[in-house]
Formats: sequence, C-alpha cells, structure tokens
Amino acid sequence: MDEVEVVVAHSERATLRVGDVFLKVDSDQARIDAEVEAMSLAPVPTPEILWRRPPVLAIAAVPGAPLGRLGGASTGSSSAWAAAGAAIRRLHDAPLPPRPGGAGRSVVALTAELDDECERLVADGLLPADLVHRNRQVAQAALRPWTQVFTHGDLQIAHVFLEGDEVTGIIDWSEAGQGDALYDLATFTLGHEERLNDVLSGYGCGTATATGTGTATGAGIAPDSTLDVIRGWWSLRSLMAVRWLSEHGFDPFAPGCEVDVLRSRM
Repeated sequence: MDEVEVVVAHSERATLRVGDVFLKVDSDQARIDAEVEAMSLAPVPTPEILWRRPPVLAIAAVPGAPLGRLGGASTGSSSAWAAAGAAIRRLHDAPLPPRPGGAGRSVVALTAELDDECERLVADGLLPADLVHRNRQVAQAALRPWTQVFTHGDLQIAHVFLEGDEVTGIIDWSEAGQGDALYDLATFTLGHEERLNDVLSGYGCGTATATGTGTATGAGIAPDSTLDVIRGWWSLRSLMAVRWLSEHGFDPFAPGCEVDVLRSRM
C-alpha cells in the first residue's frame, strides 16, 4: 500500500501525495475553482485532473522532475532553462483568463499593502530597517502600469517539471489569472539570478545584464525596464513573503531564500 506523504501543510491548505496521485485540500472553494479553470485554459502542460470532491482536488503526478527549488543549487542546462522560458512565453501570449491573478491587484492597492508589510517587518523586528528600506526602494520599479497577460502567479522553479530539455508539466495554478508578465519571470528566477539570461533567451526577450536591460520586447514587456522591474519584483515578493512564511512553518532565512535575496540588493 502506498504511503501518504505530506508535501505541504499549513492553515490555509494542504497537499498530500499517495503514489502517483496528489490530493489538494483547500477550504477556499474559489481558489480551487480558479486552479481548475486556469489548468483548462493554459496552453502549456498541466497535471491531469482525476476527480474533484470539494474540498479535495485529485491530480495526477506529472512526468519528469522539477527544475530546482529556492535555496537549492541551480540545476538543469541552459537549454532547459530556455525551454522553461519558452513555455512561460506561450502562457503569456495566450488569451486572457477571466479572473485577476494572485498578483493582479492594482498598483495603488499593491503599494499600500507593501508599505504596510514593510512597517510590520521593522516593527516586529523580523528584518533590520536598512534592509527593508533599501529593498522598498528597489521594489518601486515594479509598481508601474503593466499590460495584463495570462500569468501563473506562483511560478516557482519547483512548480516547473522537465525531462531533459522538455517541459512536461507546470503545477500549482491557484494564483493564476491576469497579471504582469515580469512578475512570473521574476518569481521563476528568484534566488537564481544567474539563470535570467537563459530564461529571457527562451522567452524571446533578449538578455539582461547587471547594468543593462532587456534587448527586445516580450508579452507585455517594455524593453527599457526589464531588468529593473524584475529586480523590483524580486524585492517586492521577498518583502511580502517573509512574515507569512515565518508564521506558517517555513524558513525565509535559509541560505539562498527570501532574506538572502533581499540582502543581495544591499
């Protein structure tokens, strides 16, 4: 009999694995609805839905292995990262889904939420004020109007599976919807800045350097701001995640994770 493996569990949701079946338990029906809808619309490989009995969604395991994880070593060849970039571009070029994504809040709302989170990080003593202040400055570049595209919304490298240089599946679509293309690209390369050029090459957006910007347009991307905006999203996502992760049993202070991403901007 297959053992039950707890993949992730916290107060909002849990994911269990039994053999080749993943059981996602989520009390938020709207989040499950959004995930099912996004997987049905996405023009990239997604897990097969086996059955759905609220609050449980059963999906099949996808073949291959994840490209890596935040805090882990950079894995996969340059062509594998480029293949992931090409898959992300296909998603962003697809017709818009009907829902706003997890990062689809207005710039005004997102700015207010970020400022409140920065104040709490300092007031609670989770992060030093200078680190928060510097990354809040960097994050400002992301807080600009963007063209809405079909985004995954939580495109961590652990959510993209490959066999060799072929993308075989993208998982965890609960935050998918309309959003900023550069948010997906930033989430995917968070903690793996050295792979950004490979991803942008596959995406069809030229390359980025430590002092330059992207050299070509992509879906919803302005060529004069690519790198600054991606850096802004790295800082913004990390600032917004530290307290939540700490409160839900994760460690954003682990090597290579969110706090190290923030320190890299100093």
